[in-house]
Amino acid sequence: MFDIFKKKTKNYEDLDPVVFQKGMKNGNAVVIDVRTLGEFQGDKIPGSIHMDMMSSNFNSELKKLPKDKAYYLYCRSGSRSSFACETMGASGFEKVYNLKGGIMSWPFEHSS
Repeated sequence: MFDIFKKKTKNYEDLDPVVFQKGMKNGNAVVIDVRTLGEFQGDKIPGSIHMDMMSSNFNSELKKLPKDKAYYLYCRSGSRSSFACETMGASGFEKVYNLKGGIMSWPFEHSS
């Protein structure tokens, strides 16, 4: 009766940096930075590709991605990437992972 109180099931998984790093080394993994271009041009996780989730063509870019890959998404703090993960999960992607705490929580190597 009151669906507003119904808990929504997440269709992605939040991962701590250690588990995220281990997963992204899988040969089937794609690491996506969903921050703005300006943010992406600074520190980033090595090997990541850029897809600004705030851009008008984000959803059309998602449609070009193969659904049989595992996607590891991050942003600055984990908020935008969690929204992007939710969008991907709703679009039929089954292996979608969010870096909990974003790049601010990343204790490993950065590249610029």
